[in-house]
Amino acid sequence: MAPTPPAAVPGARAPGSSDPGPEGIALVYQDDFLLVLNKPPGLLSVPGRGEDKQDCLSARVQARFADALVVHRLDMATSGLLLMARGPDAQRALSAAFAQRQVHKRYLAEVAGLLPVDSDWQTIDLPILVDWPNRPLRTIHAEGQPSQTRWRCVAHNPLRQTSRLELEPLTGRSHQLRVHLQALGYPIVGDALYAPPAVQAMAPRLALHACALGLAHPATGAPMHWDCQPDF
Repeated sequence: MAPTPPAAVPGARAPGSSDPGPEGIALVYQDDFLLVLNKPPGLLSVPGRGEDKQDCLSARVQARFADALVVHRLDMATSGLLLMARGPDAQRALSAAFAQRQVHKRYLAEVAGLLPVDSDWQTIDLPILVDWPNRPLRTIHAEGQPSQTRWRCVAHNPLRQTSRLELEPLTGRSHQLRVHLQALGYPIVGDALYAPPAVQAMAPRLALHACALGLAHPATGAPMHWDCQPDF
């Protein structure tokens, strides 16, 4: 949940404020500068190519908030916290914060295989390249873009033979978390692109969720943080 918003932020809504939000999307927080939304799995963040790919989070949000602008994206299969700016000034400030790695992002994933629970963070540092013959897939390749992911195991399920990981992407490559975990030997449960068929079949959706988001407010500089737990 969002913290109590600073009184100086116009239009701020505290936790518990009733608002139906955009169609099919939970509105976690809003003020006159930004929106925080809980994207469901299976919904594009922005429009894709073709008439059948125009329904997306940004279009639904803009139908409710005409000034909402895209700042970052989540993969279609990924659920969780997504931020939109309200107006071009806020978009510039928030885009700069993302570019300068001043936005804290954390994900939860369920992966195939048992890992020991460990409070220490480890880092995957493997370059990622577009797999051109098999687009939109990505692959680990020496000529790829530098890519780093921090991870740690917070729980495991011996009955399902799975582990729950916290993930923090230090870079923002497409499919980064999915490709890095596949390379580590622990593909994400339900991943239709990177997991073998048996692991894909373990869940009806990709078990990857953006669970935490933190940043300095673009207008006041006040620290803001939101948490949102997954349904898996």
